[in-house]
Amino acid sequence: MQKWIWQAENWTNFTWLDSVILPKTRQIHQKIGIILGQSQHDLAKEQFTLDTLLANLVASSAIENETINVFSLRSSLAQRLGVTLEQPYPSSDRSEGLANIMLDALNDVKQPLTVNRLMQWHRWLFNDPDWTMHRLRIGQLRGAEPMQVVSGRLDYPKVHFEAPPRQGLEERLNAFIDWFNQSLNDSLLDPLLRAGITHLWFVTLHPFDDGNGRITRTLTDLSLAQMDEQSIRLYAMSTAILNKRKSYYEILEQTQKNDSDITDWLVWFLDTLNDSLEKTL
Repeated sequence: MQKWIWQAENWTNFTWLDSVILPKTRQIHQKIGIILGQSQHDLAKEQFTLDTLLANLVASSAIENETINVFSLRSSLAQRLGVTLEQPYPSSDRSEGLANIMLDALNDVKQPLTVNRLMQWHRWLFNDPDWTMHRLRIGQLRGAEPMQVVSGRLDYPKVHFEAPPRQGLEERLNAFIDWFNQSLNDSLLDPLLRAGITHLWFVTLHPFDDGNGRITRTLTDLSLAQMDEQSIRLYAMSTAILNKRKSYYEILEQTQKNDSDITDWLVWFLDTLNDSLEKTL
C-alpha cells in the first residue's frame, strides 16, 4: 500500500487543474510586471535589494528555527552587492556562506544545476566550524538511516514524512537535476509552476542530513530568477512562507501523502508568492 507520493512509479508526472491554477499565474505575472515598472524609478535599488535578500535569508533560516546574526549577514551581502554601509559590522564564516549561496543562485542563473553545485551550496551552508560537532555529512548525500520528519514523544513519535531510501538516491537526484535544466526551455510549462514543482520535488527527495529546506528555498529562488533576474531581488518569498509556517508544513505533509495531483500544493505556493509580491507593491 502506497503511503508516500514518491512510492508511486511515475510520481513526478505531476498534474494539476488548469482552471484553478491559471488565473493565479496570470495575476502573479501581472504583479511582477508592475513591480518591475516601479523599480525603474527607484534610486535606492541596490539598498532595496540588500534589504530584500537579507530578509529572505533570515526568514529561510527562521523557518527551520535557526537564528543568524543579521548584522554580519548584512555586511556579507553588502560587500557582494557593492553597497557601502554607514556602520560596517564584521562578517562571519556563517554569514559569508549564506551570502555566497544566495548570490550564486541569483547571479549565475545561466549556470546549469549540477550535483557539485548543490554540494557547494551545502558546504557554504555549514561552513561554520561549529557544525563539525554535529557530525553532519557536509557536502555529501545523507547516510543509510531512514530520513524522517517526526514530532511527539520519543517512545511514540508521529511520522509526518519519510524521504525516499538512501539506495537509489543518486539516480533520483540526477533525474531531478536533468528535469530542472531541461524544463528551463519548456515553453509549455509556466515558470511559476516550474518553481512550485522544483520546491516540492527537491524537498521530497530530502537528499542531505540537514539543510534540505533552506536549499529547497534557494532552488526556488534560482528557478524564479531564471524567469526574471530583476524582480527576484525585489521580493522575499521566504518571509511569506515564514508567516504561514504552520500551513507550509501541513500542505507539504498533505501533498507528500497524496498522489501526483499537486493542485492544492500549487495553490498554496502561488498564493504565498502572491503574498510576498503584495508586500512589495
